[in-house]
Amino acid sequence: MSDKRDYYEILGASRDASKDELKSKYRKLAIKFHPDKNPGDSAAEEKFKEASEAYGVLSDDQKRQIYDQFGHQGLEGAGSSGGGGFEDAFSSFGDIFEDFFGFGGSRGGRGGNRVQRGSDLRYDMTLDFMEAAFGIEKIIDVKKLDNCDVCQGTGCKEGTSPETCSHCNGTGQFIQSQGFFKVKTTCPYCRGKGKSIPHPCPKCVGNGRMEISKKVSVKVPAGVDTGAKLRLNGEGESSTSGGPAGDLYVFINVKPHKLFKRDGNNIICLVDISFVQAALGDEITIPTLENEKELTIPKGTQYGDTFRFKGEGIPSLRSGRRGDQIIQVDIKTPTRLSKKQEKLLREFDKLDSDKISNKLKRLFRGM
Repeated sequence: MSDKRDYYEILGASRDASKDELKSKYRKLAIKFHPDKNPGDSAAEEKFKEASEAYGVLSDDQKRQIYDQFGHQGLEGAGSSGGGGFEDAFSSFGDIFEDFFGFGGSRGGRGGNRVQRGSDLRYDMTLDFMEAAFGIEKIIDVKKLDNCDVCQGTGCKEGTSPETCSHCNGTGQFIQSQGFFKVKTTCPYCRGKGKSIPHPCPKCVGNGRMEISKKVSVKVPAGVDTGAKLRLNGEGESSTSGGPAGDLYVFINVKPHKLFKRDGNNIICLVDISFVQAALGDEITIPTLENEKELTIPKGTQYGDTFRFKGEGIPSLRSGRRGDQIIQVDIKTPTRLSKKQEKLLREFDKLDSDKISNKLKRLFRGM
């Protein structure tokens, strides 16, 4: 019968613990008992080994199934002693050590062969209200890192080519000792590329990329609003490993309009009229996004009344169908009156049986 401690007990986990729970438990133990944090402490070293072995088994679905059914003897019978050798502890638990101990680097020996996209870029574009409403095509200047036009991104002088890095033998990784085991980090000489450039390009000095300013055409669709984001594929920075270029994201900001206010695909405008126009009615001219339209103000119009022009709003980004223009009425009271105007208003006041003061009197008498 094996004298090893139960793996679940070592990690402090229940037998039905999920992989994420097991990983979290192991991380805590790895931090606590890591040899580099406990130099010369053999007890901590043993606990670290014990936790690593337990996690190595329970994080593997097949090994865990065997262990749950047959225990330590089942693993020995299946040709496995639980945890692997500690020289490859980094590759087994690399994500944990990278997160918590900063060993970094690529895992699995693929450091020099990985292809990555270039970086994405952001450009902030400010539009006038009308430009956003009806769309526009603009030419913008974008500064970015692009392939050198002399070496075409290789970083090498004409007639030469990259050579395999002699320090990492082309793997892009460097093996370093960390306490009693070894870990893999990014090769500091080739920076993980696995290649070195003995004869660099004179223009880009071996970088393979240079900062350029490129004119890019941006087609802004009708109906965009502040916060909209346009994506231009391949207009970002070039890749350093032969991969595709990144993308350019254009973020839209729309200036406010002096008359119109946007509400979704509708536009709202506030129109001032006199109390005489409100009382007697009138025909007035209202500006729209494209021209002008006549609006009939009916007799007895009240403050806050609204009117609507169908299809005079903002086009929808999805359907292209335009919203409406909503006109809100604001009745203005004159601040200066001629003597004749004042006299006429006082005569009107005497004839106004429906004025507010009379309503209040009738309401009070009826209480």
